[in-house]
Order: sequence, then structure tokens, then C-alpha cells
Amino acid sequence: MSKARSAEIKRKTGETDITVRLTVDGAGKSKIATGVPFFDHMLTLFAKHALFDLEVKAIGDTHVDFHHTVEDTGIVLGQALAKALGDKAGLVRYGHFLLPMDETLARVALDFSGRPLLVWRAPKSFNLNRLKAGDFPAQLTVEFLRAFSQEAGLTLHVEVLYASETHHLIEAVFKGVARALEQAVRRDARVKGIPSTKGVL
Repeated sequence: MSKARSAEIKRKTGETDITVRLTVDGAGKSKIATGVPFFDHMLTLFAKHALFDLEVKAIGDTHVDFHHTVEDTGIVLGQALAKALGDKAGLVRYGHFLLPMDETLARVALDFSGRPLLVWRAPKSFNLNRLKAGDFPAQLTVEFLRAFSQEAGLTLHVEVLYASETHHLIEAVFKGVARALEQAVRRDARVKGIPSTKGVL
């Protein structure tokens, strides 16, 4: 039987106190409490569609704003995923998904390359700095993904092809990333060792 791919990471700063427990080969179960309700909803559906079992407990300075809590959760979740995957032996490595969310269409492609990078594209009409889903600033989606990809060692490309509603835009992105991850973290028996001609990721 393959070793379970799971990790627990705790990180405490002057702004946030975050614990993440992650099982990669899960069933999409989650227990999320960040103090940011819309973000809780996004992480819940992220776990569901990635088929990760995920627990997140975050205490942050949300009385100031949501930025530190959201960004730092991305950091800890990325660290947990990197730890759970270990040396990435046998990993499929790449994933991509085209995700429709009503009138929105998002395209995601990613690679566990060990060379962290976020490329984000969205329609020019969507100025994320001015948009919110409820009280959740849309720009925090980018901040979360940047922190997550950096710590997970992901090359992550996210493009919103079109949209007209902020909630749908953000949800399409979270679901699209989740489904692309579900592909990329699979084990393939044909992959012997590290999935790179360099022998390391």
C-alpha cells in the first residue's frame, strides 16, 4: 500500500495564527474556519473538487482587513501540499482544466516544476482592486494564489476568459485550480521516480 500523502503545518506571526491539515488522497472532506466567510466557502469547494481532505483553522487580524489571513493561509496551504507530496516521485506532475461557472469561463494550467510562478490574466473590464464578492476583495484571490504557488513550488497559469459577475469569477478560479490539482497530484505507475529528465523537481 502506498504511503499516505498528508501533512500538518502550523505558522504563527504577529498577524495570523494558522494550522492546516491536508490529506492529498482524500474524499473532499473539509473543516474550514478562517474568520472570512466567503474565503471559507472557496476553500470548502477547493477541497471538494481537488478531492483533498482539508482542515484549516486561521485566526487573523480581520478587524484590520482580510489580506493577512488570506495570504498567510495560501502560504501554509502551499507548504502543506509541498510536504505531503515529498520528492514527487511517481507524480503525474501536470494538470489543466477549463471550468465553466454559469456565464464565467476560467482556464487553469499548472506544473509541479519547483519553479514557483503565478501568471494571472482576466478581462481588462475586471479591475479586481475595485471589485468584491460580498465583503471579500476580489484581488485577494490573486494574493492567495501567489502565496500558494510560491510555497507549493507550482508554476500556475490562471486565465479568466470572460465573466460578468465577481462571485462567479472567483469561484470558477478556485474550482478550476482544484480540478487541475486533482489531475497533477495523481500517481502514475508508469512514472518511475521523479517525473523530470533532470531527476529532481
